[in-house]
Amino acid sequence: MYRIRTLNNISPSCREILSAPDYELSDSEQNPDALFVRASDLHGYPFNPELKCIGRAGIGVNTIPLEECTSKGIVVFNTPGGNANGVKELFVFALGMASRDIFDGMKWVYSYDGSEGPIETRMEKIKKQFAGPEYAGKVLGVIGTGNVGSLVANIALDLNMEVLAYDPYLSVDAAWKVSRHVQRISSLDELLKQCDYLTLHVPLNEETRGLINDKTISVMKNGVRIINYARGEVVDEDAIIRALESGKVARYVADFPTERLVHTKNVILTPHLGGTTIEAESNCAKMAAKEMDDYLRNGNIRNSVNMPNVYLERNGESRVCVIHKNVPGMLTKIMTVFSRDQINIENMSNKSRGEIAYSVFDVNAKISKEILHEITEIDNVIRVRGLN
Repeated sequence: MYRIRTLNNISPSCREILSAPDYELSDSEQNPDALFVRASDLHGYPFNPELKCIGRAGIGVNTIPLEECTSKGIVVFNTPGGNANGVKELFVFALGMASRDIFDGMKWVYSYDGSEGPIETRMEKIKKQFAGPEYAGKVLGVIGTGNVGSLVANIALDLNMEVLAYDPYLSVDAAWKVSRHVQRISSLDELLKQCDYLTLHVPLNEETRGLINDKTISVMKNGVRIINYARGEVVDEDAIIRALESGKVARYVADFPTERLVHTKNVILTPHLGGTTIEAESNCAKMAAKEMDDYLRNGNIRNSVNMPNVYLERNGESRVCVIHKNVPGMLTKIMTVFSRDQINIENMSNKSRGEIAYSVFDVNAKISKEILHEITEIDNVIRVRGLN
């Protein structure tokens, strides 16, 4: 039985996969085989030696210490695309909020005290102050066209917008999802110069942190409207506040409130609602559960953010999974252990990701603890698992 500790309120849909007798889920297990998280910050978390993987029911992994996990042979999974439709639908809301002053208009309605006459009469006299542009016919720039960005780009076309997209890391799979009517722009500055609206859909990493800053904002049109459903830190907070105060940016809609942004004019904030739908939470939980299940029981890795993805159909009496450094001679050293014990390799797969590699061997015999220990003792081996 594998023990899984949940650190957040995870959708019960995960129990369709992680069920007894193979799994035990608990929010108090002290020595889990896996952690199941949504938003918990694991920096400084005391990872126990038995911990084999972490499942993140969502896309962002900036709350997980990936380098530490990699060095300890802990596989980290996320769920790309699991909440994409929920974010896409919230984007439609954001377009309206970025265009017209709907938020202040609603506040006026609910705070009106009737002192200036019936609300039906008064509203007709003041409603123009909440007016704004239509987005039909305007230019939308999409930065990042992965699972969410591709959906956003396509639905914006249905809203009669002209859509430009910038994504230097566009994969073939992602490219298939984007309509041929979306114009791909090879230069970020070229995209920024043309946008009436800008929407961000990139992961947070060292390359994207502060992507929207004083320099990039200076390239934009005056009065641009920016939507950020990526991560708060993708936008430099000092820069966006300066741009809002000067009028360079007409409105900023984001899903990541901070104390300063709450008190900044022309900012519309939601409390991290992008993937918060019943369906998205269920999809992400089930997807992460499937990833952890396949790794724990079969050693397969899919949608890992820190290890190479390896999938191999089971073919043999036992399976040996080895996380090791990506250096010459590792396969020879591991296979020498098998051959010395007269163990035949029926099938195998080896993939690398930067400095890390992952090798899976299906063999024709039961694997003893002694053999696993011998492989563990090989230089540059990080973790070994035997699945009989």
